[in-house]
Amino acid sequence: MAKRILVCTAQVPFVRGGAELLAEGLCAALRARGHVVDIVSLPYSWQPHEHLGPSMLAWRLLDLTHVDGVPVDLLICTKFPSYAARHPHKVVWLVHQHRQAYDWYGTPLSDFTNTAEDRAVRDLLLRMDRTALGETPHRFAISRNVAGRLQRYTGLDATPLYPPSRYAGQLYAGPYGEYLLSDARLDAAKRLDLLLHALARLPDPPRCIFVSSGPQRAALEALAHQLGLAAKVEFRGFVPDDDLIALYAGARAVYYAPFDEDYGFTAVQALAAARPLITTTDAGGVLEFAEHQTNALVAEPDPQAIAAQIDALSTDVDLAARLGTAGPARVAAITWDAVIDALVPAAG
Repeated sequence: MAKRILVCTAQVPFVRGGAELLAEGLCAALRARGHVVDIVSLPYSWQPHEHLGPSMLAWRLLDLTHVDGVPVDLLICTKFPSYAARHPHKVVWLVHQHRQAYDWYGTPLSDFTNTAEDRAVRDLLLRMDRTALGETPHRFAISRNVAGRLQRYTGLDATPLYPPSRYAGQLYAGPYGEYLLSDARLDAAKRLDLLLHALARLPDPPRCIFVSSGPQRAALEALAHQLGLAAKVEFRGFVPDDDLIALYAGARAVYYAPFDEDYGFTAVQALAAARPLITTTDAGGVLEFAEHQTNALVAEPDPQAIAAQIDALSTDVDLAARLGTAGPARVAAITWDAVIDALVPAAG
């Protein structure tokens, strides 16, 4: 039976990434099943921290049980703080909590400091999350990694449920070319500086194509010049979907080594395109798919260790083909049908 469903997400203005693509993909898949679906998105900002509580409260105050007098059958909440919304039939498909207050707290990736004000905001988020996430028994997470964090910080369980890539069914395997591909967002958590330092340690590094944008683009371009890699590294920014799919198909390998990633669409896309993945032992959700010497090469998060893996694939196309061929089967079961079958019946 068709349901009226709202997919709830939060949007940092001018920032677009995997969470936004997930919400859009979920809506499209639900509509293809015959449901009446729309996205509810509220803006929020992580600075100043005093705004985080009111952002969560804004979701809490929404009445989404009816729209223009017509009942809403199901709420699917994803990204922080959308899961604060109240509804008698609420399902959470957790992308992540506010990581700066959780697993990034106390690291250089967090903008929280050890002040009374920041501690108070963090305590507030912890209390609100336990309440908002604890009021529904229907909790899913986009990876085992995200589910593990949820359990660690709130004591709540969630069932891992992997989201498909927006390019599912379009990626294909081409020849193993001469270049290394990265389509990660250019920000600190993706650790693309590690890749550049690794390339600089090779006497004849392969060509590397960066396909994305982000706040670190200028710094990464400057680092490439500083390391003498200007002739080997290309920053293309965003490219059309067809071009990106073709770049996957022709790459020798795909580099994706973020720090403790929630999930990792890039990893799933690389494996679907039969490309070997180069990643690291601390890449988080990526390691739920990447297996060393089976479909990937997994190194310590050190430039010299990563350089050795890049060199192995650059000089041995047969190794690239062997690892790449094992990729598609690893991610074949990640489908929108599987997601919808889990999320929609979950609400009863």
